[in-house]
Amino acid sequence: MRARQAARAKARLARQFDVIKRRVPATARFVTWLQARNATIFRVQIAILMVLGGIFSFLPVLGLWMLPFGLMLLAVDLPFLQGPVTGAIIRLRRRASIWARWRRIRRNSR
Repeated sequence: MRARQAARAKARLARQFDVIKRRVPATARFVTWLQARNATIFRVQIAILMVLGGIFSFLPVLGLWMLPFGLMLLAVDLPFLQGPVTGAIIRLRRRASIWARWRRIRRNSR
């Protein structure tokens, strides 16, 4: 049962990376490289820097987008993070799409 849940969480994480690759095609090669098994050392270092950059998102250049991406990268190597991180990412994407739709409706109704 746990193996099935772990496989499901890993597949959900892979789908979230695929969404990033589709929405930002310029990052596709870099994200694919980060997902490779032999990039573990770089992936963990980049993930920690991204999480720290997301925490300091009030500074110019650094953005809040760095926090979920860094957590996704950490989740590749830390299986116990895969379920919670992918669940949070999916919820954030749903809320963002609802918010964008709401803004479009408000803009068109003026």
